[in-house]
Amino acid sequence: MIGILGGMGTQAGLDFCNKLAKLNRGKLDQRYPMFILYNKSNIPERPKNLKKYYNVLNALVDGCKMLQRNKCKFIVMPCNTAHFWYDDVQKKMNVPILSIPKEVYKNTKKNISKNSKIGLLATEATLNNNIYHKFFLKDYNLISPNKNLQKNSVNKAITLVKKGRVKDAEKILRPAVNQLIKKKCKKIILGCTELPIAIFAFKSFKKAIESKIFIDPNLLVAEVCMKKYKSS
Repeated sequence: MIGILGGMGTQAGLDFCNKLAKLNRGKLDQRYPMFILYNKSNIPERPKNLKKYYNVLNALVDGCKMLQRNKCKFIVMPCNTAHFWYDDVQKKMNVPILSIPKEVYKNTKKNISKNSKIGLLATEATLNNNIYHKFFLKDYNLISPNKNLQKNSVNKAITLVKKGRVKDAEKILRPAVNQLIKKKCKKIILGCTELPIAIFAFKSFKKAIESKIFIDPNLLVAEVCMKKYKSS
């Protein structure tokens, strides 16, 4: 059983579940993975509670323990910023929690040559706390949009997805994407789980899988989950 700690936000958790399903579509019902989505939407807002560390930590641990009690063999948290608390959550669990930034790094290392420029679109909390940098910094040059685009493009796009205004989010995110392309980034990591929704919501699943520029951590970790699920 796959455990999914959602609610950060709800759309992101549902997007992850949808990708798990789409990776297996066309199969019999019995061939789909068994999973539990705990949409724990009362977890304190991550970027606003970095200094109130234990408020978020305790909520994440409570959510993961519920999934553990229900016999989930491993857990995934479809929220990049939540990985600021990853190490301390894992210490309190008896089952493994997949690390989204670590899995993205492992995939990048297999497919992109060292010292390449990699774009990163994420919350300011994810950027400021080196959630991706601690994996990538030794081997890659991570590039994010300038402060103006972070505030007026990336941050606003994330908020719009949470409000359900996905088309508006895709439009407002374009300038940040274009800046990273102009800087010759080999790939762009959609390092907030709302952002793949903005980019791919109105495109086919095939385009998401075959994207030549974007790395969708939700999709990538869904694929990792399926491999782990089949081997367990």
